[in-house]
Amino acid sequence: MAHHVDVHVGKRIRHRRWMMGLTQQQLGGRVGIKFQQIQKYETGANRVSASRLWQIADALDIPVTFFFEGLESEPTRDTAPAGSGDLLSDREALELIRSYYALPEAKRRSFLDLARALADGD
Repeated sequence: MAHHVDVHVGKRIRHRRWMMGLTQQQLGGRVGIKFQQIQKYETGANRVSASRLWQIADALDIPVTFFFEGLESEPTRDTAPAGSGDLLSDREALELIRSYYALPEAKRRSFLDLARALADGD
């Protein structure tokens, strides 16, 4: 079973890759590894070494600390199972966020107003 830190780091890699609109193959090319290895990192099946994490951070144009943001020291029993309600593992949510930030500012505000109205049932 994968360690919770490896799973968290993998989710953060996937999150940033999606936000940049990169495929696993494109990220692998930037880092010099096969896309299958990126898949294994993103699922937490393989641990990412410190030097590889540094390369990935550089390829994704973020600080290494990004991968550890929001990390709990130890998961609790109350923690929801992976994937349930977790925006970083929801492909549709990440696509929506990426599309939202691609909009010009005025359209983003209008879209946000629309989303709030729909959520309120108006």
